[in-house]
Formats: sequence, C-alpha cells, structure tokens
Amino acid sequence: MGLVNSLHRSGVSRRAVLPRRVAVLSVHTSPLDQPGTGDAGGMNVYIVEVSRRLAEVGVEVEIFTRATGRDLPATVELAPGVLVRHIVCGPFEGLAKEDLPAQLCAFTSGLLRAEAARPPGWYELIHSHYWMSGQVGWLAKERWGVPLVHTAHTLAKVKNRMLASGDTAESVARVLGEEQIVDEADRLVANTQIEASELMELYGADPGKVKIVPPGVDLERFTPSGGGSQSARRRLDIAPNAAVIAFVGRIQALKAPDVLLRAAARLRSDDPGLAGRLVVAICGGPSGSGLERPTALIELAGSLGLGDVVRFLPPRAPEHLVDLYRAADLVAVPSHNESFGLVALEAQACGTPVVAAAVGGLVTAVRNGISGVLVDGHDPADWAKVLGHLLAEPAYRADLARGAVAHARSFSWNRTACGLLAAYREALARHHALVATCPAGTGCS
Repeated sequence: MGLVNSLHRSGVSRRAVLPRRVAVLSVHTSPLDQPGTGDAGGMNVYIVEVSRRLAEVGVEVEIFTRATGRDLPATVELAPGVLVRHIVCGPFEGLAKEDLPAQLCAFTSGLLRAEAARPPGWYELIHSHYWMSGQVGWLAKERWGVPLVHTAHTLAKVKNRMLASGDTAESVARVLGEEQIVDEADRLVANTQIEASELMELYGADPGKVKIVPPGVDLERFTPSGGGSQSARRRLDIAPNAAVIAFVGRIQALKAPDVLLRAAARLRSDDPGLAGRLVVAICGGPSGSGLERPTALIELAGSLGLGDVVRFLPPRAPEHLVDLYRAADLVAVPSHNESFGLVALEAQACGTPVVAAAVGGLVTAVRNGISGVLVDGHDPADWAKVLGHLLAEPAYRADLARGAVAHARSFSWNRTACGLLAAYREALARHHALVATCPAGTGCS
C-alpha cells in the first residue's frame, strides 16, 4: 500500500498514471538469477523490486528473458501479477554476454510470437533494460504500436572512457546500438543527473525524453537492527574485535576488488596493530572479464600475503547479505564506474559507512563526509589512508553510521516505482500525441 499512498500524495489518479500491462525486457540476465555472480547484479535487483511494486498497484508485468536451461519452465510467477517468461534463443548453456547480439533476432521472434498469442493491444508499454533489450524493444515498439521506455544501467561510451586496467573495451556495435535506442525510445530513464548529462552530451539525447528516477533500497530488510554488529559477527564466525572491511559484488576488473586487496596489504604493513584483527570479506562470484581467470583475485590475495586476512564468500541472498553488512565496520565500493551502486545504499541502510570511488552514480549514492567517504582515483595508497583513518576513529565511524541510515532513507523502491509510473505516463502521452498527428497510412510513430 506504500506506493498507492505515494501516488495519492502526489495528486496523481490511478486512471491517469497506470498502464494495464507492461512488457519488461531483460535479455541477457534473468531476474530469477542470484545477484553477485555471472551477469546478475544491481539490474536484477532493480527489475525484481520495481516489478513487485508495480503489480501491487494493479500493473501486470511480464518479464521476458533468455532461457538458459533446458529444464526451465516456459513461465514462472515471480510474485502475484509478475510473470517471468523464458524465450528460447541460441544454446541454453555456454553463451557469453558478448555472443548474445547474434541471438537478438531469435529473441525478438520469440517475443513477437508471445504477443501474437494474446488479444490485440495486450501490452500497453515496453520497458527495456540494457542495450540488447533496447534493440529488441525498439523493434517490438514498431510492431505493436506502443511506447518504449528504456533504462541503460550502463553506457558503453562511459565505460570505455573509464576503462579498468586489463578490461576489454565495449564494442562499436554496442555504441551504435545505444545511439539507435536513444533516438527511438519515448523515454530514457537515468539513475542520476550525471547519467542524464551523459545521455545528452555523449549520445545527443533529447533532454525532453530524459527522466531521472533514482534506484532504491528495501528499507524493511536492510536495517541496522537484527541484534546488531556482534550478533551478525557470531553468525559469520568473525571475532568481536576484528576490523572488518567488506566488498560485495561481481568479481571483475570494473568493480576493482584488487584495489581493496592492495590497500589492505598496505594497511597491515603500515599499522602492525591491525595485523591480527584485519578481516577483508569478498562476497561475490566471477563475472565479465573475471571469468577468464576466475581464481585471479584469490591468487592476488596470496601474493600479497593476505591469505589469513581475506575471506572469499559466495553470493548471498538479501536475507543473508544483511548479516555481512551489519558485521562490517566499512563497506568498500572501489568501482571504476557505477551507474548508481545499489550495494552502497544497502550497506548504508544497515548503518555501515561506505568508502566509494568518486565516480558515476556513487557520488549520489554516498554523501561524502556524511554517510561515508568518496575517494578520488584508485591508488591503493590513497585507499589505505582513508580506510586506516576510519578504522582508527570509531567515534567518526559512528557519526557516519548515523548519517548512512538517514541518507539511505531518502531512497526507496516505492519512490523509484512512483517515478517510473510518471515516466510511463509521459511516454504514453507522447505516443498518443504522435499517433494523433501522424498522417494516415504513413506508419510514423
């Protein structure tokens, strides 16, 4: 009911804002996948949380994604009013994300077949996530005669401009694909003002089509309660007096977990008092370029003499991830680029200060000096200095912890869903206006 109340407070009537049914496209990763491994991450969380809330206010959501297993059912109910539909395209296993563009025609065919089995006008709007979904959404928009809303989540031109050492540049095909989507979409949803500016400056997006809708955090699940830090540490078998720094996310060069390990090695060298207390918890699985050498980070920890310091944990469901956030003194997000950084929000909602790179959406997700600290660049020496200072100042950490909870409470998935509904309403209005002015028989949109 929270979203319903938010809509009422905004003065928007249900009839004015809600499409009946939305087709959500997530080609390369399924909302049913566990975030933190493979290609599953913040986008998966975003789609799940928003879809549930849209369904709660009467918007039926069908999420189309690629079938990655022969035994997967054709459809899965994620929540009441939210259906995940698996589209068969290409081999079920062993298909890298980079190979998926060759299967977009097959995916589009499956999507159009699913719609053709429904009564005409079944879907009133398409919301695509990531560039490959946008390519499919663009074609479906033309075929169905409905508006397209697109959320990029990451942008190739931005990633290539901030490429991590050893990482692979995004392809020209992706850049061109994103440029086409920017031209064709009725609304472009940006996580932050920075991303909105990047869409306009790097892709020439029409400012009138760009809408800023920040992601959120589950404020009922991610809280400082639950017995506090010491209870969480007992469940994770972490010593009460340990100095704990956590990293949560996919293990790949873009996320820069290596920066944290190199900083931890400096910390222990510079402060012998930390030698027996420092714990670095790395929670996640190999992804992207990290799949080429899935044990590279473990090997790095060994070469740095951190074998007794670093704990490698598999990806965890949200209800178990909460314990890690609460057990940590600090959560590090050293990414080379983030469109937002949901991990930062989740950690802060649990009352844990965040040390993050001053890039992309992290500048919005973390309030420097209030809920955490932003670090310019990725020099391990700079990171070690900031982390060491915070570990040595418990009173300052406590102030940041209070600020972290307050900052996180300004974000919620209800707020995100409300913003998306406004974007849907604007996209529908734009589409209807174009149809009304389109000369008969021209097929314009």
